[in-house]
Amino acid sequence: MLTDLSIRDVVLINHLDINFLSGLSVLTGETGAGKTILLDSLGLALGARSEKGLIRRGANQLSVTAKFSIPLDHPVLQILNEINLESSTNLVMHRIISTDGRSRAFVNDHPISINLMRRLGDNLVEIHDQLKSHGLLDPSTHRPTLDAFANIDITSVHQSWTAWQNSIKMCIDFEAILIKAQEEENFIRYTIEELTNLDLKLGEEEILTKQRTIMMNGEKLFDGMNIAQQSLCYNCDVAKNIRNAQHALELVTKYADNILDPVISALDRASIEVEEAQNLLEKISSSIKLDSKILEKIEERLFLLRAIARKHNVTVDDLISLNDRFSNRLKLITNNTDEFSRLKIAEQQAKLCYYNHAKELSLLRKRAAKRLDTAVAKELKPLKLDKATFRTKIDLLNETAWNETGIDRVIFEVATNLETTYGSLAKIASGGELSRFILALKVVLALKTSVQTIVFDEIDNGIGGAVATAVGERLSKLAIGFHQVLVVTHSPQVAAKGTNHLYVKKVTEEDTILTRVFALNKEERQEEIARMLAGAKITDQARAAATSLLTSTSD
Repeated sequence: MLTDLSIRDVVLINHLDINFLSGLSVLTGETGAGKTILLDSLGLALGARSEKGLIRRGANQLSVTAKFSIPLDHPVLQILNEINLESSTNLVMHRIISTDGRSRAFVNDHPISINLMRRLGDNLVEIHDQLKSHGLLDPSTHRPTLDAFANIDITSVHQSWTAWQNSIKMCIDFEAILIKAQEEENFIRYTIEELTNLDLKLGEEEILTKQRTIMMNGEKLFDGMNIAQQSLCYNCDVAKNIRNAQHALELVTKYADNILDPVISALDRASIEVEEAQNLLEKISSSIKLDSKILEKIEERLFLLRAIARKHNVTVDDLISLNDRFSNRLKLITNNTDEFSRLKIAEQQAKLCYYNHAKELSLLRKRAAKRLDTAVAKELKPLKLDKATFRTKIDLLNETAWNETGIDRVIFEVATNLETTYGSLAKIASGGELSRFILALKVVLALKTSVQTIVFDEIDNGIGGAVATAVGERLSKLAIGFHQVLVVTHSPQVAAKGTNHLYVKKVTEEDTILTRVFALNKEERQEEIARMLAGAKITDQARAAATSLLTSTSD
């Protein structure tokens, strides 16, 4: 709850420190005393839009500090933890606005953005006045408000929504991969066919290169081999001569004590080698063909292999493994198509699971809406809104708008009388009616929100007597649900219901008109309520009536 508000240099306030207590606190004072300035100052500390015009004349800047005491499980602490800021059950919101238009915000002395300050403020205080309102006038709060009223747990819907969205993302990501693969499919199929038709063999490039080299140099080879053959057989048979020499030595070796044996062996080997050389030359000569057509075919094959290898930036021998890789990719594309079908089925199942949970949640909300409408209706009559009706409208969202909270759009609507149609709170209700509608809702929804301080500005506008008393009673009842309710009022019936009474007054100090706030004791309260009853001149009858109001309240 709000414990302290320190204001410096705001309009008619040079310095002002106010202590706030729990329960129902009423703020009274004559028109123009500065009650609105207090609310505007509080709004600045909660992240409201800054205005240079609020800076007191002669000052360079204004500053407002609001201190709060919050429980350990308050959502504000979670917000601070999310952004790694120091959290404490004693929270200090500080705002500075300079004449140059600069605005600075702090929480527990840490600088923060205005947006974050506003987010924290929305979880700390609700302010309702004739011109602006926070909280229930924002349609985005209606669904969580209804859920809180009925203690509805949306965990299963949230979890199934997350599962569905994850499934959608998997399909989208996989489809992107599949589309890219399918875009390559034609190229892959063409490449596989091209490489398969080549009938590739490992080492073929080396073989073809050697064949090409031989055929290109065939004439030179023939010339060399002819000379060699002629040399071996020129005017004599070299092999025959070697054999003759070998035979001659064999005949005389018995006279040489076998010393010629090595020579005979060498001649034997030479004879064999020469004969083999002659046979190889004849064989090679017969194998070499100088057909230009064969050479052309060899070159065509070799150049084709090398061209395709260059196209794929691999060696000729690597074309075989490349063909295998493309074949595997083609299989993967086929398998991916099957996998994508499986993922789409899983996505539809996840969607159905979410929808079933959301549909059950929607039924719970519709039942809760009837209970809420009935409860609010009971509060409207005493607040002089007996001709008005309130309803909770629940519409099915378009599928594109489904979200983690379900498939429902929840809107609080009112009709101010039987002849008018239903419309939103802000558009249908007038200022005074709006505050009373909000009050009726707040009474019904007490204890169902994290906000522990609620502020009403002139909720009693246009009412009096028994209706004003009813408003005061409901504000008092609301203060039991909340830790703290602050009410700016001109109604003595409302003021009498307060547990704390703050009096706002203009004073003159050193020729300067300033706003001051005084906490009233029992006697001072009686005098202020009497003034509210009687006007400028307080009569004994007014004091007696004030006593009666205060006594009936204490009873």
